[in-house]
Amino acid sequence: MSSSQDSVFPEWLNRLQIRYMNPVFRRVAPYAPGFAVIEHTGRTSGRTYVTPVNAWVAGTTIGIGMGHGRSDWVKNILAAGGADIRRTGRRLRLVNPRIVTRTQSKTGLPLGARIVGQRVELLVADIESS
Repeated sequence: MSSSQDSVFPEWLNRLQIRYMNPVFRRVAPYAPGFAVIEHTGRTSGRTYVTPVNAWVAGTTIGIGMGHGRSDWVKNILAAGGADIRRTGRRLRLVNPRIVTRTQSKTGLPLGARIVGQRVELLVADIESS
C-alpha cells in the first residue's frame, strides 16, 4: 500500500477502497469507460494480482492515474517492465512503463491523463502491437 504522503487520499479511504470497493470495480472496470484492470505479478511473492485503475489511451500510449501514490501495483509493473491490462473488453500488453511526475510535460498523453496528471503522478506505458 502507498504511504499517506504519496496519496491524495486519506489512509482510511485507501483501506476502504482496497477492502470493499476494489472487489466490485475488478468486475466492472474492464468494460467501463476511463477504467481498466491491470494484471501484474508481485515482486517478491510471484503472485498474480488484479488491480482496478483509471486509464486513458491515446494511440499506442496509456496513462494511468496514481492517486494512491507509488503503491505496490506501480512498483510491481516497474520491476517487471510491463503488465497486462484489460480495458474496454480487450486485453493489451503494456511495455516500457515509466513515471511522469506532475511537473513533467504531458505532451502526447491522453486528455484524461493530462488532466489527472496535474494533480498526481502518472504511470505511462506503451501498448505493445499485436
